[in-house]
Amino acid sequence: MTEVKIWQWSLIIASSLVLFLLSPLAKDTNQFFKAVQKKKVPNAFMLMGSLIISWIFAKSITNAANLGLDFGIVGGVAYAGYYLSFAVAGLVIYRMRLQGKYTSIHHFLSSKFGKSAVTVFSILIAIRLFNEVWSNTMVIGSYFGPAGTSSYYWSILVFTGLTLAYVLKGGMSSSIFTDVIQMGLFSILLAVILFTIFGKTTSTTVTEVANSGVWSFETGLNLLFAALLQSFSYPFHDPVLTDRGFISSPKVTLKSFLWASILGALCIILFSVIGVYAQSQGMQGQAAVEVGKAFGVVILLVINFIMITSAASTLDSTFSSFSKLVAIDLKFGTSLKFGRWSMVLIAILGTIPVFLNAEILSATTISGTMVIGLTPVFLFWRGKAPKISFHLSVFSGIFFGFLLIFNWFPQALIFTTGKYADLLWINFWGIICCLLVYIIPTWIKK
Repeated sequence: MTEVKIWQWSLIIASSLVLFLLSPLAKDTNQFFKAVQKKKVPNAFMLMGSLIISWIFAKSITNAANLGLDFGIVGGVAYAGYYLSFAVAGLVIYRMRLQGKYTSIHHFLSSKFGKSAVTVFSILIAIRLFNEVWSNTMVIGSYFGPAGTSSYYWSILVFTGLTLAYVLKGGMSSSIFTDVIQMGLFSILLAVILFTIFGKTTSTTVTEVANSGVWSFETGLNLLFAALLQSFSYPFHDPVLTDRGFISSPKVTLKSFLWASILGALCIILFSVIGVYAQSQGMQGQAAVEVGKAFGVVILLVINFIMITSAASTLDSTFSSFSKLVAIDLKFGTSLKFGRWSMVLIAILGTIPVFLNAEILSATTISGTMVIGLTPVFLFWRGKAPKISFHLSVFSGIFFGFLLIFNWFPQALIFTTGKYADLLWINFWGIICCLLVYIIPTWIKK
């Protein structure tokens, strides 16, 4: 085993053990499912940090760096467009809680659209959580060896097991508490990387980075506008995000969501600078890995540690959200024992695709298209709509998602060129279709 591998293993094991020791032990369901500690809910700073780091996952920052490599800083800004999701969700949930008196997304759906809507929605978010497990752990595995090697598989198994251990201890309390620590680590490590890129040993300047890329549809704007369109539905199928919208007071929640939108987008743009630097040096492949190798062992380990930190925060949030979904939202069993066993279940099921050579597809863009049908459901949450409106809209969104996956969308309706052009226009026409099929039954009923 090389010296780098020894350090990598040490980082995974040591960081997980520290988090396990620091994590609070949940002794009741309020602590485990709602992060209530000593009769106190998370404050704005804790909630904001938890939101940001839960979304800056390993897959996400890998994509940000690679988009910086492909399109310059325009790529980073385009991917940061998804962070409008926090502001949208924050404002909608704030009003749902104050004006509608809803206590969760499931409460809203069941009271307005009935049990069938809750079932469909729960399947969608269960698939989302399932995908989050393997797509993030595979990024960790890639730092330990090529896909299919024993070191690749063992790193994924050990990492998943250690993360599961500390979140089993405290549930949502552990998840939010460790998120704050992980957010602090992420900020420090990102600063180290940026100081290295803009340091005296390189000729890179802030002006060069700011001027990198071309602001055209072909070189990033397709993705930016697609991300902005998806931001009106994407956050609502992510329980990691929405669960945090009902923990603290409405005012504290809104404040933390709005700040998370701004600072989260900034973090993604700054991380894409790694890709911009890789582009300026003519590098190819995985931007973060190549830049790490170019700067030597220390920076490679720093980047590696950022991936471990961000993947762990997403994984622990995924486990705690799945547990809350099946125990509280779907009412299968509200005991601590049931909550903990449900975490073990999603950890096992979510790891299986790793051994089936699954591809880390652009899960963000595909799953984002699949759920565009949620756009009118949440934007017009106060309006009266029959139950059929929910199903017509949601299944129309899923239909457009399949058009994207299988490349069946008519080219005549795609009005720009370049990468992500199909993504942009399928989302554009798809959202219009979803809005129409949602509203038409309301008109007919009148």
